[in-house]
Amino acid sequence: MKKTLLLIAFFTTIVSNAQNLITQNFDDITTLEPSGWIFSNLANNVGATTWFQGTETVFVANSGATTSYIGANFNSITGSGRISTWLFTPILTGLQNGDIISFYTRTTINPATFPDRLELRISTDATEVMPNAPNNVGSFTTLALSVNSALNTTDYPAEWTQYSYTITGLTGPTDSRIALRYHVQQGGPSGVNSNYIGIDDFSVDRPALGIRDFFANNFSLQPNPVKDIFSVTSKNNATIENVSVIDINGRIVKEIKVSTIDAVQINIADLNAGVYFVKVKTGLGVGTSKIIKN
Repeated sequence: MKKTLLLIAFFTTIVSNAQNLITQNFDDITTLEPSGWIFSNLANNVGATTWFQGTETVFVANSGATTSYIGANFNSITGSGRISTWLFTPILTGLQNGDIISFYTRTTINPATFPDRLELRISTDATEVMPNAPNNVGSFTTLALSVNSALNTTDYPAEWTQYSYTITGLTGPTDSRIALRYHVQQGGPSGVNSNYIGIDDFSVDRPALGIRDFFANNFSLQPNPVKDIFSVTSKNNATIENVSVIDINGRIVKEIKVSTIDAVQINIADLNAGVYFVKVKTGLGVGTSKIIKN
């Protein structure tokens, strides 16, 4: 019993080292600019809207009040042209490799009649340069991920979907700014693209130290590589609460919510071959591991 208690205390300590760098649920977007966020609409012909408070008659928020999200739409520009509507976070002091950016987004309908696209961009340049034209990104040259990069009718989800990106490539702690860019060519009221998107539950988090060791010490993932079905087993009888499979673009492509100490099986036969990440949540903490789909 003493050994078990010590083990739980140890992993509780690991989890407690996790740190939230910024959280924004967009309950009231009038508070954003006073707290350091920046709105910028760089369309050729600026339309009637930039970012706006969520509209519950279109769809309701992922969490909180029904309008507790931020939205953008085709009225960012008049006529037809390149929509380039930016939302910048305050400067984040000392961003590090391993920090995780996450948010939820959705559009109104899939397949879409008028496709949307959203970019997550990062500037780690000490001499930060803000974008100043529709096709200019300034020093925000790191395209972390793009929701519907191909601007097609099927790749922007019509239900709230979480995306995440893990910071890599920094030489050390770096003051940085993160941007969300609603970027749609041939958009606008008379364009062939652009409709309406929402963003909710944005956060940047620093995972607990030792998260990879945490997975290895607490879970078994077999087989790896896998063709169709793999199993996640708890090594210490901790109750598994959630298992999710995340693609390299940060999108959750499979998710199972359970409450069991038994092995959890996930069938990924329908996924394309490639590298994915398996995230497992228990009462002791969260662990992530890489898996290869053949």
